[in-house]
Amino acid sequence: MNTKRFILSSIFGLFFLCTGLFAQDFQGQAYYFSKSTLDLGRWGSRLSEAQKKQVQERLKNRLEKTYILTFSVEESLFKEDEKLDAISGATDSWGKNFTPGKQYKNVKTNTLLQDQEFYGKQFLVKDQLLKLEWNMTADTKQIGEYMCMKAVAVVPSEQLSWYDFSWDKLRNQKKEEDKNESNNEVADGDTSKIQEVNMTQIVAWYTPQIPVSHGPLEYWGLPGLILEVNAGNTTMLCSKIVMNPTEKNKIEAPDKGKEVTKMEYQEIITTKMAEMRDMYSGRRGR
Repeated sequence: MNTKRFILSSIFGLFFLCTGLFAQDFQGQAYYFSKSTLDLGRWGSRLSEAQKKQVQERLKNRLEKTYILTFSVEESLFKEDEKLDAISGATDSWGKNFTPGKQYKNVKTNTLLQDQEFYGKQFLVKDQLLKLEWNMTADTKQIGEYMCMKAVAVVPSEQLSWYDFSWDKLRNQKKEEDKNESNNEVADGDTSKIQEVNMTQIVAWYTPQIPVSHGPLEYWGLPGLILEVNAGNTTMLCSKIVMNPTEKNKIEAPDKGKEVTKMEYQEIITTKMAEMRDMYSGRRGR
């Protein structure tokens, strides 16, 4: 048996052993700091370095956030630490329409429930957990007091940002619609018209010392709590863990709002943003 296979089989054995020993009322809390870099695109090429720095500073409260993951053996609740926002006094009413809301995951039933508010309307997104095919490695590193293992997965980028909106995506969608109208219909077997799917590589570091399958945001499914994630332009790092807190927090699934799937929610916000763009363009053309 090679070294990698031995290490991985030992981890899985420890995971299943420890999970069986965990009490049903077991609970933990993990605090994550998230930092994203801003892609300014073609617009950014016209800015000086000082102007780019100024833009980054103005959007700091959108690019840097703190979250709390409360978890038991089967369930987890992930939400932004609103106390820090209140202390900083930072507001970002536009950005809040495209950020992840309170998220409940159940790894036993493969269920995701997520609160999303879009321009004052409440939605309850109900769907399956993101399917992640992890490639386990034997790489290790220390995060705080925990020994962590590395795992890698690749998924379509849209599946990670279904609550977000991109003007580029809307422009590309419009170009595709115009092209299809002019061509009438795509001939059978013409693969040149197939739209390219953007993929994102996810690098996760998990600790078998906390044998639960949870992690921040959409990430889950490893034999240990995920403490660090690198995906696209965002890094999430666990800064503190509290095991079995004296005052336990109830892990409650959100239940308010219009029930939709992830795909339906993305269609709703894309359609609404297209309407707003057309309305704005009409006013400007007067």
